[in-house]
Amino acid sequence: MVLLVLGCKTTKKTEHKVLAGVASTAAESINDTILGKGNTFGFDDHEYITLNPSLKPPSLPNTKDSLEEPSMVTEVDDSIVEVRLEPKSPVAKKIVENYLNSDNKEPNGHCLAVSKDRFEQAYKQVHGHLPYKDLPKEMASRFYTPRQVFNLLYVSASEKHQRWRSLPKKFRGKGNAGAIAYAGMGTLVDSAEIWSGQLRPGALMQVWRFKEDYEQVVRGTDVKKLDPYGHSFIFIGYVRDENHIITGLRIADQGFQSYRPLIPRDYEVWWGVNLTI
Repeated sequence: MVLLVLGCKTTKKTEHKVLAGVASTAAESINDTILGKGNTFGFDDHEYITLNPSLKPPSLPNTKDSLEEPSMVTEVDDSIVEVRLEPKSPVAKKIVENYLNSDNKEPNGHCLAVSKDRFEQAYKQVHGHLPYKDLPKEMASRFYTPRQVFNLLYVSASEKHQRWRSLPKKFRGKGNAGAIAYAGMGTLVDSAEIWSGQLRPGALMQVWRFKEDYEQVVRGTDVKKLDPYGHSFIFIGYVRDENHIITGLRIADQGFQSYRPLIPRDYEVWWGVNLTI
């Protein structure tokens, strides 16, 4: 089994070197935090991703939010407003509350481990135990237990062996969003839905810089021959211009990109999951 580690382990906002690479491990050894000490990472240059872009309206239909629940609107400057709808899910609400009330919003570390810790902490606060206890038995595959399937989908542990392809294709390559949706704890939100305003605060997200990499991961690939670049984070709220057109996403990650809104051209593939638990 090859563990695909997405390249987002940094909090250096002004540096253009980010960590990407792979680490070998057995599925049985993947622990709750997924990414343990001792992994070695290669380096690659993803300069474009770390640039601080100017916020311009994306080329998208002029679509208002289809969700009409109360929202918080915060003026960022004369031309940009942040819109944050109230979460429906108790866990999602707790994720957002924990983040906004935290004294350490940029804890460093790897994006996968940070997003997973935020999800697990909120889940335990709401339900009294970690989400693994509530995973459906039907998640098990020929090779893995439900817990292992959840973890492998969460980290997009792609490989050519049929073990990876034994996991449902619909949820492969979608990282946290795929794992949580497959567990019946949320609803997948695709790129068009994301940029038309259908994400809820507290939604977990997985994105890929290149569509080709994403497609190879879904099919199953030898990640040693692939230079994947992805990111895992929590959605906090939409940013809109004076015409209420979505221009970006406010996110919570380990500090890599949360210092500014993400915009459509940052990544080619976007997936999110609106929590229902």
